[in-house]
Amino acid sequence: MKGWCAVVVALALGGAPAVSPAQTSAPDLNGAARELARKTVSWVGRGAAAAVTWRDVSSLGSAALAQALGTFESAVREAGGRLSDASPAAEAQITLSENQSEYLLVEEIRKGDEQQVWISGWSRSGAPGGSSAGALVLETRLVWEQPEQMLDVAVNGDAMAVLSVSSLTRFARLNGQWLRRDSTPVPAIKPQPRDPRGQLRWNGTLQVSLPGAACSESAEAIQCRASDEPWVLGSGRAQLLASFAAGRNYFDGRVVTPAGAHKTVPPFYSAAVADDGGRPVWLLATVDGGAQIFDAALDPIGLAGSWGSDIASADVRCGGRSVVLASRPGDERGADAIRAYAVVNRAAAPLGAPAELPGPVTALWPSGSGAMAIVKNGATGTYQAFAVTVACGQ
Repeated sequence: MKGWCAVVVALALGGAPAVSPAQTSAPDLNGAARELARKTVSWVGRGAAAAVTWRDVSSLGSAALAQALGTFESAVREAGGRLSDASPAAEAQITLSENQSEYLLVEEIRKGDEQQVWISGWSRSGAPGGSSAGALVLETRLVWEQPEQMLDVAVNGDAMAVLSVSSLTRFARLNGQWLRRDSTPVPAIKPQPRDPRGQLRWNGTLQVSLPGAACSESAEAIQCRASDEPWVLGSGRAQLLASFAAGRNYFDGRVVTPAGAHKTVPPFYSAAVADDGGRPVWLLATVDGGAQIFDAALDPIGLAGSWGSDIASADVRCGGRSVVLASRPGDERGADAIRAYAVVNRAAAPLGAPAELPGPVTALWPSGSGAMAIVKNGATGTYQAFAVTVACGQ
């Protein structure tokens, strides 16, 4: 079968449509998603809610589906519509499909006894996604390198802090060069974790989290003290308080949600915040080697698959979706990579190609529109800090 007939037969809602589908042409996937969003709001009514489910029967893959979903949701909001599963005025299913000449987005929508089918297609000869989250690129830049193990590196304008196993060193940039300002010993941690962890955050001043200790800037000096305070995880969108397991290299599962609720989740190495259809979600890289998806209340809602132990939120949106960065599981002696993901319908969808790195990632913390990755370079034996930046398709 060719054209819209083959697509409509594939719709999960089943049955022949009550009306003939109206087909339009779009320049790319984003244009098709925006066209369906405008039709949806116009038909359902501004301010009225529609419940939308998505299905992919194309060869484009999950990244294209995530891109279409994000663009559609953003366009619905811009047009004055709402998407909600709670008492919706209309229910729709959108299918990403294709025929011999076009990629297609097909929407079948019902409101009471009324039904509409819309199709928006774009040529297969062009890029499937146009300017998109599918065109997302991860760029890496070497920031610092040293023989001693690094736990984190943070850059704030012309200031840089390097957290090593034994010290916290501050630098100032002058004429394009990093000049050392001072160095403060890191408090000895007992019991010593197998793999030391540490995090730097700029919050007006520099804040340092360590297992059993904390440091902060005060009157241009660094002061460290014994502390069991929870660590702050997440990004500018939302933050989670998590307790570090004494003598271990992971969080013990005791967390405080952004709403202030105390919860217990499985022990985890790292956490990231994202959104799924406008709803905040949390991702935890658990100590059993998997990654789980949780809702805003930290109740489990899905699995993200097999990731590495280091994940981070990127303060950037591509194709209307928030971005999470994750290392890949693998041999601690070999090379590693960072990949970007979006959360779509309680599942993780990869965005773009992974960024290869010269050794295993030992730490990954949020940093602006990306993350700071600490890597042990297998060829040189040194530790390297790479700024990983998310570049959306333009």
